[in-house]
Amino acid sequence: MAADDSAEKTEQPTAKKLQDAAEKGQIARSKDLGTAFVLIGSACAILMFGKMLAMGILTIGQRMLRLDQKDMFEVNSMFTAWGEVGKELIPPMAGIFAVILAAAFIGNTLLGGFNFSMQAAAPKASKMSVFKGFKRMFGLQAFVELLKSFLKVIVVVGIAYLLLKFFFDDIMSLSLMSEPNNIESALYFLAWIFLGLCSSVSVIALVDAPYQKWNHIKQLKMSLQEIKDEHKNSEGSPEIKQRIRRTQMEMSMKRMMQEVPKADVIVTNPTHYAIALKYDQGKFKAPVVVAKGVDEVAMHIRKIANEHKIPVLESPALARSIFHTTKVDHPIPEQLFAAVAQVLAYVYQLKMHKKGKGTRPKALAKDLPIPDDYRH
Repeated sequence: MAADDSAEKTEQPTAKKLQDAAEKGQIARSKDLGTAFVLIGSACAILMFGKMLAMGILTIGQRMLRLDQKDMFEVNSMFTAWGEVGKELIPPMAGIFAVILAAAFIGNTLLGGFNFSMQAAAPKASKMSVFKGFKRMFGLQAFVELLKSFLKVIVVVGIAYLLLKFFFDDIMSLSLMSEPNNIESALYFLAWIFLGLCSSVSVIALVDAPYQKWNHIKQLKMSLQEIKDEHKNSEGSPEIKQRIRRTQMEMSMKRMMQEVPKADVIVTNPTHYAIALKYDQGKFKAPVVVAKGVDEVAMHIRKIANEHKIPVLESPALARSIFHTTKVDHPIPEQLFAAVAQVLAYVYQLKMHKKGKGTRPKALAKDLPIPDDYRH
């Protein structure tokens, strides 16, 4: 039962799920919203540039129908006429196309944003499946589209009837008007009727856009197991991450043990802690911790030190203090300089004594100068 519950797609899609869907071309889109923007944009474009277009058409008609004898015998008269046609028609047509293009872009990107997907454009064998084709034809989405089509017809026919009834007397009076007023008025009525019809489509779009958004999210909903799997794939399997950390620790430990033979002294607890210190006056301003560890690691450090005849000194307080305050490959704190200096001085004197160049040094003081804040 728990497995069945976890398989239910009850969770909202993650950001990665939405991004993967967008890369495949699966985004919320409302065809009715795009259509409404294009139609309303077209009506607005006609209202904005319709008068200029009508006057241009009238000017061209007058020019073409009023030919004199000079125009008939002029070789370049046709090219001149075409130039006048372009001069009159190109500006209003360019304005109309620009408005429609902007409306089409806004309408088709308003809901799901701009998205270009090569995966969506690639041919798919599943689209050629007869079974899936019938499923799309008689599925829930097809039924919703059929209902929207009926609703469109009812709304558009109803709005068209109301608009024709409202403008009927004005339309009939156009026959009594002279040009160019009749052309301008006819275009004016046509634009407003067209705008009213287009606005009726926007009613469908206002219902369809939220539905498409809801349906898109519904299709991408995830189960709890899918969310866990996605997190595992994106963040990495815990077992793999643990293995990587273990490998990194092993490599770090190996490098650290390779530095132990280069140390000047090993400070111990005596059994639980071991700190390998190196001081190179030409390279470092202070002694550096080249290796440190507790328990088994500490024992291994002492073993390597004995093999390479590195001095091992017992100073529990100093060993604990350095272990808790200093990282490997970092210099010791300034507050521990005095204590470490005594250790290094003892080691130097001991080396000189073994070479027969000095007396044996006194035993290292048990109470080294360690500040209370650095005692652990």
